[in-house]
Formats: sequence, C-alpha cells, structure tokens
Amino acid sequence: MAQAAARHILVESEDFCNELKSKIESGEDFAKLAQTHSKCPSGRDGGNLGTFGPGQMVQEFDQVVFSAPLNQVQGPVKTQFGYHLLEVTQRD
Repeated sequence: MAQAAARHILVESEDFCNELKSKIESGEDFAKLAQTHSKCPSGRDGGNLGTFGPGQMVQEFDQVVFSAPLNQVQGPVKTQFGYHLLEVTQRD
C-alpha cells in the first residue's frame, strides 16, 4: 500500500494561508511558521504529520499528498478544518 509523509500548516483563512505561503517561498522556515501559526497540534512539531496511507486523512488532503511533487509547498487546500499548506516529504 502507498505511504506518504507530510507536514502542514492549518489556519482559518485563505488570505492568511496565502500570506504564509509567500513567506515560505521567500525563504522563511516552514517548521517555524507551523510552530507559530498552525491551529493543528502538529504545529508544535513543525507541522509534521508522520507517515500515513490513502484514506487516513480527509479526501482533499489525500488528493494532494498522493499526487503532488515532493518537497514543494502546496495550497491553500480547503478542508472542513480550515486552510492548509501541505508539503509532501516522502512517498513510497
């Protein structure tokens, strides 16, 4: 079965999500921004979600994680929880 590892930043607004994405693209550290701004408990660990398989996350998340290029920030991705920036760090 396919497996992926990813990290994310969860925020409440699309505008703020885009603002954080711009900061990352300008060289700011993804993990530090996750620690400071993410609404998900994973933010304490730099947004790290560990390894998971298809169907273990919400559908919108899965679609990105199992198709996006590795190590490129994707998003904003809207889910029932808010807006995410996602970075797939590994996929088997």
